[in-house]
Amino acid sequence: MASSSYNCAKPQISHPLSSASSSTVHLGHSPTSISWNSRQPNRTHNIRIIHSALHSPSVLHFPKQPYQNPLIPIEDDSVNVQVQPKTHRHPQWNLLQRAAAMALDMAESALVSLELQHPLPKTADPQVQISGNFGPVPEQPVKQALPVTGTIPSCINGVYLRNGANPLFEPVAGHHFFDGDGMVHAVTIDNGNASYACRFTETQRFLQEKELGRPVFPKAIGELHGHSGVARLLLFYARALFGLVDHKQGTGVANAGLVYFNNRLLAMSEDDLPYHLRITPSGDLETVGRYNFDDQLKSTMIAHPKIDPFSKELFALSYDVIQKPYLKYFKFQPDGTKSPDVEIPLSMPTMMHDFAITENFVVIPNQQVLFKLQEMIFGGSPVIFDKKKKSSFGILSKNASDSKDIIWVESPDTFCFHLWNAWDEPESDEVVVIGSCMTPPDSIFNECDESLKSVLSEIRLNLKTGKSTRRPIISESEQVNLEAGMVNRNRLGRRTRYAYLAIAEPWPKVSGFAKIDLFTGEVKKYIYGHKKFGGEPFFLPRDDNWESAEDDGYIISFVHDENSWKSELQIVNAINLQLESSIKLPSRVPYGFHGTFIDAKSLINQA
Repeated sequence: MASSSYNCAKPQISHPLSSASSSTVHLGHSPTSISWNSRQPNRTHNIRIIHSALHSPSVLHFPKQPYQNPLIPIEDDSVNVQVQPKTHRHPQWNLLQRAAAMALDMAESALVSLELQHPLPKTADPQVQISGNFGPVPEQPVKQALPVTGTIPSCINGVYLRNGANPLFEPVAGHHFFDGDGMVHAVTIDNGNASYACRFTETQRFLQEKELGRPVFPKAIGELHGHSGVARLLLFYARALFGLVDHKQGTGVANAGLVYFNNRLLAMSEDDLPYHLRITPSGDLETVGRYNFDDQLKSTMIAHPKIDPFSKELFALSYDVIQKPYLKYFKFQPDGTKSPDVEIPLSMPTMMHDFAITENFVVIPNQQVLFKLQEMIFGGSPVIFDKKKKSSFGILSKNASDSKDIIWVESPDTFCFHLWNAWDEPESDEVVVIGSCMTPPDSIFNECDESLKSVLSEIRLNLKTGKSTRRPIISESEQVNLEAGMVNRNRLGRRTRYAYLAIAEPWPKVSGFAKIDLFTGEVKKYIYGHKKFGGEPFFLPRDDNWESAEDDGYIISFVHDENSWKSELQIVNAINLQLESSIKLPSRVPYGFHGTFIDAKSLINQA
């Protein structure tokens, strides 16, 4: 069982960049780097190097101005981005607003000066969190006719898309990797030909900050810690009070999940509504706007909704960290019609990043990582691990109209950031859940002395006895951190034999992926190679036939070579784990989050 005895430091926020900067700054290392003209004044503080798995040979610096579309020389594979200094015009503010803006900017400068006096924890230090290939890139317009090694399987026609966090501006305080603006990377494959583009998702937050020329919205994980976090919230709401920013149209970054539902590509993060994106005929991306399902969705939606492969319904949750109900469940019919909300009874706001579905049920994790905003008053993080709370899973009918029949099954000391699948076993009155159990539970958010472990586990929830069991699927001798991945989506919610998961070694980098037999525990690994790292392996079945072999398909993943500083898209045969083809990309693709694939036939009906 997971241990609850570990030591996590409460972070204190200070200024992230206590280093001298020159007139030209660089991200990455030769031969491929991105350079911007820096308008930042020189500082006299020494560069603070923190050694961790995130750290690369370079230290990251940011421009004060937005990225511009780069000019990519056709003769050169490298990407050199020169951004000219830009004068930002303020919105049409009146005299009172201008005075308020000046006063609030002065208050923020004073706050930053105080923050400079304290070191940042690694979980909120930009020099750690967004260094190397975790760092941002500029937008890239479509580049066609990419070089292909090997042969792209003929069944793969469509667009592979992957979301990620890509901050537009230099952080003015702490920054967690999860805080960055959403950027979607798209590789379009058309009868063996490939193109690539990447674009920011133009959230309301992104558009306002771009117009202002600097970050003003508070970062939920990296900045909102301790007294500095309280002060930043007060500054933000003061700006909103004077009409300098508008938070009523959402504050989310849409940087985590992607789903294609009801002919719409949706980009999501659990702090906002989804954003509707459109893929253009050329393979480019454009933001249509914040999407509320024709005014049916009144609350946020988590980044991991589930589509049942048979009913084609979409299932989702929404959570609130301030007021009850802290959690709601709802679903959408294939035509986009939403069900009424079902309020799930929780006594405190619980972090709910993911959940699972079976043929008959929704599986809701109620775990020990909570939101406790008052902790900021005492100098701590609002995301805490409560060792006194008992972890449990709620089992609710997918067609429930209320929560009165929900069954809660305790699963002590269980924290799964992601659940890969679940299914019903009525012969034993059990629901089986497959997830990666993480310890320490809040180590992603709060700096801890204990090394993180992510153990692929089978959790059995007995609906009659209310008891649970948990076992590691892989033998102790073969244990590796497994995070990010999926099962065959044609069988989601049904018994599956295989899972395809990222090998998060050295944490949090991904050195390859594993194909795991969930019944026998057998592990087959595909390793990218020396200094090559990737992200979430996406399993694409050869076809949508339920009766096809479960592993008949391909694994798709972005891979970055930290020696050459170049990126590619690899396509691997899921049966034998042999590389079928690789697509050389025109620019660097940072390590990111979750993706999806939209086949060419589905794109014809795109809304």
